[in-house]
Amino acid sequence: MSPSLAGKICLVTGAGRGIGRGIALQLGKAGATVYITGRTKSNLDDCAAEIKARGGNPIVVQMDHSKDEDVESLFQKINNENSGQLDVLINNAYAGVNTIFQTGGKKFYDCDPTETWDCINGVGLRGHYHCTVLASRLMVPRREGLIINISSPGGLKYLFNVAYGIGKAGCDRMAADCAHELKSSNVAMISLWPGAVKTEYVQENMNDKNPSKKMFDGGETIEYSGKAVVHLAADKEIIKRSGRILMTPDLSLEFGFTEDDGSKPKDFWQLNNALEMKGKTWLAYCIPNFIRIPKWMIHMTSYKF
Repeated sequence: MSPSLAGKICLVTGAGRGIGRGIALQLGKAGATVYITGRTKSNLDDCAAEIKARGGNPIVVQMDHSKDEDVESLFQKINNENSGQLDVLINNAYAGVNTIFQTGGKKFYDCDPTETWDCINGVGLRGHYHCTVLASRLMVPRREGLIINISSPGGLKYLFNVAYGIGKAGCDRMAADCAHELKSSNVAMISLWPGAVKTEYVQENMNDKNPSKKMFDGGETIEYSGKAVVHLAADKEIIKRSGRILMTPDLSLEFGFTEDDGSKPKDFWQLNNALEMKGKTWLAYCIPNFIRIPKWMIHMTSYKF
C-alpha cells in the first residue's frame, strides 16, 4: 500500500520523460501537488494529463534549466503560490543523454571538452546545485523538507564516459555535504541510485550493437524510482537517512514495493546477477538469490584509494 502525500508540495525537474516523469506520476498518484518542469510543452502536458487521471494535481512549468533566470522564476512561483511551502525537490533535469550515446566508445580527449562538459554537467550537476540552494531557502525556515539528487553508480566507478562519472560523483558528494549543513534545520538530502532504467530514450535507441544493452535487459520501469521516492517522502524519520546514497533495490526490499505487474527488476547488487554480468554464468548459477554484495565491498570497488 503506497503512503499518502496529500498536502505535500513537490517539485520534479525534468519531468517530461524518463525517470522524472515516473517520479512525478507516482508523487501525483500519492496525492501530492506536483510541479513538473521541462523544455517540451507537449511532454509536460502528457505527463500532467496522466497525473490528473490518477487523481493528482500537476502544475506545468515549461522552462529551460540551463537558464538561471528560469530557475529563479520557478522557485519564486512556488514560493508565491504556496506561502513558502516546498516539501520535496527531485533534482532530475538532465541534458546529457544524447551526448552520452553520441560519444560512446570515444576517449574523453577525442571529444570537444567544453561542449561535452556543459551538455552533461550543466543542467545536471550545476543545475542541481542551483535548485538545491533555492529549495533550501524555502525549506530551512519551515524546518522540514527532502531534497533528492538522481544519481548513479557512475559516481563510484567508470560508467559511460569521464564527464558523466565526474558529474555523478559530484551529485553524491553534494548530497552528503549539503546534508551536513542542513541537518540542524531538519532538512534531509540524499542521493538516489536507480538501477538500469528502461527510459523512452533507451527503448527507442538501444540496439544489440550497443555495449550497454545487456545492462538494461530486465531493467526498471521509469516509475520504479517514483515508488521509492514516495516512501522516502512519507518517512517521518527521513533525517536519519540524510547524506546517504540509497538504492532502489534496497528500498524495494525495505518497503516491499514492486513493478505494477508484481515483478522486480534485475538487482545488480545481487551477487549472482553481478557475476552473470561479468560472464561468470556457471558461478552465478550456484549462488542463491538472497546473497547481495555488501556495501563495504561496493565502496572498495572505487578507484579512490
